[in-house]
Order: sequence, then C-alpha cells, then structure tokens
Amino acid sequence: MPSDRTAEYWRRNRRMIALLLAIWFAVTFVVGWFARSLAFNFFGWPFSFWVAAQGALIVYLAIVWFYAGWMHRVDAELEEGGE
Repeated sequence: MPSDRTAEYWRRNRRMIALLLAIWFAVTFVVGWFARSLAFNFFGWPFSFWVAAQGALIVYLAIVWFYAGWMHRVDAELEEGGE
C-alpha cells in the first residue's frame, strides 16, 4: 500500500498532467479548427498557417518548461516532509 506522501505526489502529478494535456489539446485542435476563420496574411503567410507552425511550438515548449519546473518544486516539497 502506498504511503500518504506517495499517494499525494501521484494525485498532484495526475492533476497537473490532465491540465497540461487539456492545454495541449486546445492548442493543437481547437486553435487549428478556428484558425481557418483567421484569413489574413501575416509576414506573407496565412495567419492560420503561422499559428499552427510557430505558435503551437512555443506553447509546447512552455508546457514542457512549466511541467519540469513544477515537478522539481513538488519533488523538493514532498522530499522535505519525509525521512
């Protein structure tokens, strides 16, 4: 049986993963779906193409950066409480 600290760790981890996957889904599919109505040129390219090609990559990197930092804090926080 996992300890309370282990259960808390995984509960927080699963909650954050669910939130970040929801953001990933919104950026990947929802923005792409509605980008068709953004019919203007942006630096010579259709804006919807720019959003899909550049904006999504920036958000993906931000998700990875945030998750790594957040997990570092959670690991340190839960490590302090035990032993």
